[in-house]
Amino acid sequence: MKCSRFFSKITQRILLALLIFYSINVPADEDWSYNQDRDRSTNAAYSFARSPLPRRDLYDEIRLEIVCKENKLQAVIDTDSLITSQDRTFNLEYQIDKNPAVTIQMRTFKDSKRSAYSEEYAKRIADDMLGGQAIFIRINTLIGRVLSGSIPLINAATPIKRVYADCGIGLSDNATGEAAYSLADFEQAFGKLSTEQQQQVLSKIQKIMKEIR
Repeated sequence: MKCSRFFSKITQRILLALLIFYSINVPADEDWSYNQDRDRSTNAAYSFARSPLPRRDLYDEIRLEIVCKENKLQAVIDTDSLITSQDRTFNLEYQIDKNPAVTIQMRTFKDSKRSAYSEEYAKRIADDMLGGQAIFIRINTLIGRVLSGSIPLINAATPIKRVYADCGIGLSDNATGEAAYSLADFEQAFGKLSTEQQQQVLSKIQKIMKEIR
């Protein structure tokens, strides 16, 4: 009887320890995470910032990663649906908050029809994400289906910056965590000016436009 009670207490303590461990170490559903792993083929270490999944009741299952592998930065997309054939290029469109949509080219991996990467545009998309609240992704697949997902950027900055550091990459001027000054920001500020101030701004813009032609 005493023995069974003893093991019962041990079991309870083990379960409690496991619950505490997972509550601390498992990220929330809307959190980005920093991870390290090894390539199975080369055994080389690499790191990556991994996104949470979009809401499954609204969007497709799309996960985004910013990866540092062999001192090269990659943007990686992983889906549960067909994108296109292996080792084929396709266009991916993304939009950060209310900023204009951007189209980049990605390539599926040689052994996958559902995962793809880009080295050329990795820094651009990562920089854009640092100052945003959410990224909306749209992919036109080989079979005519549109895959889409809205991924929150909550706590994305810290994992992405750690991956930057692993690759020896510095932050761009527009990637310091603040959103870039957009046309919508300008229009809102411009509307608050007096008529005289608006004319002064327009005169300066006209001068700048003439200089860059």
